[in-house]
Amino acid sequence: MTLDNEEAVRSALGINSFRELSKDKMLAFAASMPDMAKEVRMKLIDQIPGFQKFALDAVSAVERVFTETMSNEDKRSERIHESLADVREAITSQLQRDDISEEHAAFLTAKLMETAMVEIDSQNDGREHEAHQAGETRKAAVALAGIGLIAAIVLAGGKVALGRNSSA
Repeated sequence: MTLDNEEAVRSALGINSFRELSKDKMLAFAASMPDMAKEVRMKLIDQIPGFQKFALDAVSAVERVFTETMSNEDKRSERIHESLADVREAITSQLQRDDISEEHAAFLTAKLMETAMVEIDSQNDGREHEAHQAGETRKAAVALAGIGLIAAIVLAGGKVALGRNSSA
């Protein structure tokens, strides 16, 4: 169903005026943007109070979640690396003792190799998690673009730029 005029959009949203848009209706408006004719969508984006801020906030929220997730992942990886480095250091100091038996040295060497494998597995898991998070963030950005929020941001940015040029 194509919403090809303002009245059709208001009717679909169940409102009499675009000034009545609550947050829920704002989300409904954004979700219905792919069904709107381009001219209608661009005209309404300009008319709806606060929509451009809403669009910018939505994109910023996606970006913030991604950044925080990656930061937490980096901290987690660093803690694991430090812990395993401590274990390796303790094992290495035991291996340097003069009175260590061959059997005990072999056991400690095997444990040293285990710590290396744990770290490799942890790094692989971290990379998989990062790839998953990046994929989820891309999906969110694509969804935002699909409902026209990116168009709203571009429109808002273009108007700001035009406004600056004409006032100079």
